[in-house]
Amino acid sequence: MLPVPNRFALVTGRAEGETPLTAFDAALLDAGVANVNLIKVSSILPPHAQPLAELVLPPGALVPIAYGRLVSAEPGTRIAAAVAVGRDEPGRFGMIMEHTAYASASEVEATIRRMVEESFTIRGGRPREILVRSVEHVVERCGCVFAGCVLWYGG
Repeated sequence: MLPVPNRFALVTGRAEGETPLTAFDAALLDAGVANVNLIKVSSILPPHAQPLAELVLPPGALVPIAYGRLVSAEPGTRIAAAVAVGRDEPGRFGMIMEHTAYASASEVEATIRRMVEESFTIRGGRPREILVRSVEHVVERCGCVFAGCVLWYGG
């Protein structure tokens, strides 16, 4: 069984590339998570998880992350990504949501806040706080936006 992460970090990145994959890779670099192996997870923030002041990941590490990405090769197109964490009372799990759209950062932020609220409502609760990070980008040739919640370990 894998250990339960006790730290988290919200990260965002945006970049251009010659291809969709290289744009994505460059956006990962901009977000600080390019030199690790991402393991995509769903939407649960572990109980007691606290935000990291600084994210330092060893190269090649297996890193659990909930993320969204959007790539476009349409010059002039505005793309955006957001990630949010809704936290409940201490000791209870929280929710992670990610969202991407052909929109502005403020639009994806508004949408993701509603998504977090709904995820708590479905479970019969309300978040005591919502943390959000977003990014937007106007495509030049092939652009990518990325937003994620890294789950990590530490003392």
